[in-house]
Amino acid sequence: MAGCQCEHHSSKHEMSKKFRNALWIALILNLSLFIIEVVVGVQAGSTALWADSLDFAGDAFNYAISIMALGMSLYWRASIALVKGYTMVCFAILVLVKVIWAYWSGVQPEALTMGLIGFLALAANVVSALVLYTFRDGDANMTSVWLCSRNDAIGNIAVILAAIGVFGTHSSIPDLLVAAVIASLGFSSGYHVIQKSRAERQANKSQHLA
Repeated sequence: MAGCQCEHHSSKHEMSKKFRNALWIALILNLSLFIIEVVVGVQAGSTALWADSLDFAGDAFNYAISIMALGMSLYWRASIALVKGYTMVCFAILVLVKVIWAYWSGVQPEALTMGLIGFLALAANVVSALVLYTFRDGDANMTSVWLCSRNDAIGNIAVILAAIGVFGTHSSIPDLLVAAVIASLGFSSGYHVIQKSRAERQANKSQHLA
């Protein structure tokens, strides 16, 4: 029996170590792309790129928090995931405000720049999503980081499609529509993480108080 417990503890420790390594990879990639997209997005006048850069910043922050949460009790990991869920929802609201502002300003983004950065960001997020895929069905903390990477990859594909749309229509509407899609992903994923975090906090509340 003791041997089984030791093996279980070793397996859990190995999973935690792999998760930590995956988080560091995702963190470095997201920080790098945030810097690139926030600069190029402003220069290109793209709301979708700007929204994606904020998403990269939020994800990098979330990955950093997730690394710190490793080793904590499930209650505290769920509490941190709850904060991340609300962060995702706040990000979605911020993007929607930017979409409205960009629509009224009528600035047309540079399609070629959008496309090139979109492909670069997609490559980075595909790598992040692949290294985190194994942990998608874990606790709320693991689920939240997987959803962040998945949403980013989807958002990058949408940015590339928006660049094609801007190039073909000479309009900013495709760019704004993609930014709105990114916002909707933030809302839905944030809500999912919030619900799962609350359930885990409630389930482990008695253990935490003890």
